[in-house]
Amino acid sequence: MSDNQTLLFIGDSITDGARGRTSDPNHILGHGYVFQIAGKLGLEYGADAPRIVNRGVSGDRASDLYARWNEDAIAVRPDVVSILVGVNDAYYIVNGDPRGASDRFRRTYGHLLEETRTALPDARVVLLEPFALRTGGVVERWDAWSAKLAEYRLAVGELAREHGATFVPLQALFDDACLRAPESHWLWDGIHPTAAGHELLARQWLDVAAFRPRGRTGD
Repeated sequence: MSDNQTLLFIGDSITDGARGRTSDPNHILGHGYVFQIAGKLGLEYGADAPRIVNRGVSGDRASDLYARWNEDAIAVRPDVVSILVGVNDAYYIVNGDPRGASDRFRRTYGHLLEETRTALPDARVVLLEPFALRTGGVVERWDAWSAKLAEYRLAVGELAREHGATFVPLQALFDDACLRAPESHWLWDGIHPTAAGHELLARQWLDVAAFRPRGRTGD
C-alpha cells in the first residue's frame, strides 16, 4: 500500500473549481488552485507526491461543511486538511437571505476544527483567509461585504492560533495584485478567481503551507 500522504482541500465553489464527480483524473480536482497545487507537487516530487483530494462544494457555508464533515473530511483520513470557506456565509447575510438569519460562521468553524483535532490528532490543518475585491456583483453592497469579510478574516486567524493550524493570508495578496492589474483580472466577479487569481492563490498556499513529503526536508 502506498505511504504517500493525503492532502484534502475542502470548501466552497472556489475550491470546487467545477470539479467532476467521477473518477476521471482530468476533472476530479477541478480547474482551480487545487489542480494547480496538485500539478506543482506532482511534478516536483514524482513518486513521492501526495494524493490530492478535492471536496469543495459550490455554495457551501461553514455550516454546510460541518454537516458533511464526517464523510468528506474525517473519513478521508487526510494528513493535511486545507479549508477555505466564508464567502457564502457573508453572501447570505449581506443580501438578507433567510439562510443568513443568524451568523454561524465562527461557531460552526470552531466546532469542525475541534472535531478534527479529536478524530485526526496527527493531521496538519491549513486555514485560508476568505477574500473579495471591489468588482462585479459585490460593488453595490461593498461596504457590507468588506466589513463582514474583515470580521471573518479576523475569526479565521484567531481560530488558526487557537487550534495550532497554519494560517494562509490572502486578502492583502489580492489587494497588492491590483497594483499590477484591475480587480477583475484576479477575481472576475469580485469573489471567484480567474486563472491568474487561482495561480496567485496556489502559489501562496505552497509558500505558506510549505508542504514536504515524509523524509523530504530540504529539496
